[in-house]
Amino acid sequence: MLKALLKTMRPKQWVKNVFIFAALVFDRKLTHPASLLHTILTVIAFCLISSTVYLVNDLVDIDKDRQHPTKRKRPLPSGQLKPRAAIAAAIAIPLICIPVAFVFNPALGAILTLYLALMILYSFYLKHLVIIDVMTIAAGFVLRVAAGVVVIDVERFSPWLYVCMTLLALFLAVGKRRHELFTLRSNANSHRASLEHYSLELIDQMSVVVTSAAIMAYSLYTFSAQNLPRVDEQPLMMLTIPFVLYGIFRYQYLVHVRNEGGTPEDIVLGDIPFIVDMLLYGITVLILMYGFTP
Repeated sequence: MLKALLKTMRPKQWVKNVFIFAALVFDRKLTHPASLLHTILTVIAFCLISSTVYLVNDLVDIDKDRQHPTKRKRPLPSGQLKPRAAIAAAIAIPLICIPVAFVFNPALGAILTLYLALMILYSFYLKHLVIIDVMTIAAGFVLRVAAGVVVIDVERFSPWLYVCMTLLALFLAVGKRRHELFTLRSNANSHRASLEHYSLELIDQMSVVVTSAAIMAYSLYTFSAQNLPRVDEQPLMMLTIPFVLYGIFRYQYLVHVRNEGGTPEDIVLGDIPFIVDMLLYGITVLILMYGFTP
């Protein structure tokens, strides 16, 4: 039962909490032990709270997941995990985690509470509203970034990064909806009510808008954000734009050509070219941010 419970908590999806490190890295606090520790503790807290959301979501969708070609194999719809065990865990985790977060940092406690409330509302209601559903998913990522900001004393973190993270989250959410729509086809409506109002054409148009906006926002950040590394007044962070372009295009290829994207964490953890690109991006960012002075 413990193994089934852990699987339902979806540890693979904890990779999404890497967004919390944005403030630490881009504010040049990665070498500060206290800031690094606070960020790691925040990531742990978000992992636990996000797992609570997954437990609630699977409990709410247990009947619909039994009709899904892959989700029916999850512990709850397959019967490996009893609903009462999942309910007990979904209650116990936030009752312990959130009060501890408030003691550690009141702002973090407030963000965790807001995130949990928003995601539970999503599980019961918002996920059935067309467009609102993907915007709610994006809001969850923005709250992750905000959590990383409040637990350290930020000095250089640019508001542009909030825009970039929002658009990136929308990009992932739209790709997930496209995969669901393509995979379920005529049965899509029975799995998620909002899919009735989507079409592949609409999803693809939304993807184009979000992709274009994300690339533009990140490019503007690299050129205009204050306190970024420069040489002879030339912004060095512009050198990271090709990695962002390739990552977005590679993700689109996997979604549109290979019909993946239902679980973004599988792409992040399983596609070698994408992993190499992200590693090169990370190494370049670290060299530029910590090897040069503004």
